[in-house]
Amino acid sequence: MVSGPAASGKSRWAEHLAHSSGYPVVVLVTGPDLPDDVSWQERLERHRQRRPSSWRTLEVGGGLCPGLLSLSPNELGLVDSLGTWVAAHLELEGGAWLAQVDTLVNTIQHVPSPLVLVSEETGWGVVPMTEAGGRFRDRLGALQQRLSPYCDGAWLVLQGRAINLVHLGLPVPPIEE
Repeated sequence: MVSGPAASGKSRWAEHLAHSSGYPVVVLVTGPDLPDDVSWQERLERHRQRRPSSWRTLEVGGGLCPGLLSLSPNELGLVDSLGTWVAAHLELEGGAWLAQVDTLVNTIQHVPSPLVLVSEETGWGVVPMTEAGGRFRDRLGALQQRLSPYCDGAWLVLQGRAINLVHLGLPVPPIEE
């Protein structure tokens, strides 16, 4: 898993890891298309231009699980990003959201391909002003913690620098009930 705040270099680092793997890469894009949003389209184009032409791209939006299951064992899946996947399901209420997360976790555990997961870091000091913003922050943070045990690597990217959290950090103990 590669995480970091906006414009930190996390996607570039994830692309570096994918490229260095030696596998054919399939990028699973979870963000919306938003054809009328010029700045969003410019961001998408920068990402597209940076990737090697040999990489395949699947625009999966909120349908990440079927996209993951379409990977073959000899491919590496680069998921960019978990934050836009969470945003695609933000309208789901409690039980439906938890079922969606369970499905994703189960899918990731059974995908025969190596994966690189990109995720945004949120809530670094600013409390969201809206209920939806708080829901997004809480859900994304909980999803990262839920997926972390299944990841061989954990990278935090800040200011264009990648920090290996596996070598520098310790797991936070679970909440005892």
